[in-house]
Amino acid sequence: MFCKIVSGDVPATIVRETETTVAFRDINPQAPTHVLVIPRLHHPDAASLAAAAPEVAADILREAGNVAADEKLVETGYRVVFNTGSGAGQTVFHAHAHILGGRGMQWPPG
Repeated sequence: MFCKIVSGDVPATIVRETETTVAFRDINPQAPTHVLVIPRLHHPDAASLAAAAPEVAADILREAGNVAADEKLVETGYRVVFNTGSGAGQTVFHAHAHILGGRGMQWPPG
């Protein structure tokens, strides 16, 4: 699914794009602001992305910060989440970071 968003074959509400990443709004938001940042190249999860392309993993984190700034989340705080594996809640097996904010975040989540 995310590869099709990158290629433009599936529509998404894109908020930022770089040479290596695409950021778009989650279709099932879990917070008032819920944006996903994905690599343009397919890697099934954050661990495989970091092993194969650490510079792109860094790009995702940089863009997470840029999204947070654009969305006015920096002062109030935000969460960056990588779910890795189905047991951790990963449902789309293309590496992606969730940027969540706009409400109080508790730990542990739930």
